[in-house]
Amino acid sequence: MAKEPIWDIAHVGHVELFSPKPEESLHFFTKVLGMTEYARKGQSVYLRCWGDWEPYSLILTESRQAGIGHSGLRAMSPSALERRVQAVQAAGLGGEWTEGDIGHGRSYQFRGPDGHLMELYYESERYQAPDNLKPALKNQPQKYTGEGVAVYHLDHINYFSSNTEADAKFAEEVLGLRLTEQIRLNNGYRPGVWFRATNKSYDLVYTHDATGSRGRLHHIAFAVHVHESVWRSADIFLEHGVFIEFAPSKHAINQTYFVYVYEPGGNRIEICSGGYLVLAPDWEPITWSEAERARGQAWGNKTVESFHTYGTPVVEVKGH
Repeated sequence: MAKEPIWDIAHVGHVELFSPKPEESLHFFTKVLGMTEYARKGQSVYLRCWGDWEPYSLILTESRQAGIGHSGLRAMSPSALERRVQAVQAAGLGGEWTEGDIGHGRSYQFRGPDGHLMELYYESERYQAPDNLKPALKNQPQKYTGEGVAVYHLDHINYFSSNTEADAKFAEEVLGLRLTEQIRLNNGYRPGVWFRATNKSYDLVYTHDATGSRGRLHHIAFAVHVHESVWRSADIFLEHGVFIEFAPSKHAINQTYFVYVYEPGGNRIEICSGGYLVLAPDWEPITWSEAERARGQAWGNKTVESFHTYGTPVVEVKGH
């Protein structure tokens, strides 16, 4: 008999990025991506997309090197939060309660199997737009700004992992996420696993880090409303001198349209659209073989080699 699904995680609420070039990174996220500054605290700037219902989805923090600080996952309810914290503790991952942060209440911070810092929280402020950003339609949080890429919301996080099998087990058994797609090599190892919290096809991804490093970031992704906005974003990046690592195309896995760039601090950023919803309660994960993935993306273009080794913090790759 199938196990009763766990619906304790609602979505990825926010992510913290470290940047050694804070002013240049801030310009990228506000003027190029079109995010809005919400607050500042210490060495951090809190930024929001125009479709965020919570006050912000990105915390940009000055640091010696690029990388991911922490990821905030919002629970479905106070009791859901307590259940996931108990699961974290039972898994021996440790952690501690915090008093919360700007825009959200107390949280439980801990590190996943590969060392990625995460926090679980429930209490959150609902964004209240100032007069100059009040929308005409009350079922959107603020008006469409139209600046730069005009990113709509934080879509997903892709973590680099030295052991994706361990992180996959953690995602399923501790966080209660559901597997939607996976890559399985001929030797049985899964170097890529895609997980969803609710009906969206994926929210968290673990990708094998070919350097063997632990706790690095592969990329974070922001969604735009329509596919044409992905192509438009590439032109905007070109005009602003932003390095385009992987030009616009379509993923085979999850069917999202994409473009990948490096923001000035060095972190990889994806702009995406499309994908699919999972409505079937008995969804069976899609498995891609080693031979199938060797064919490349949906339209046959090969995955760029840097996808397997480049992440943040940046590490030296032998032979490069």
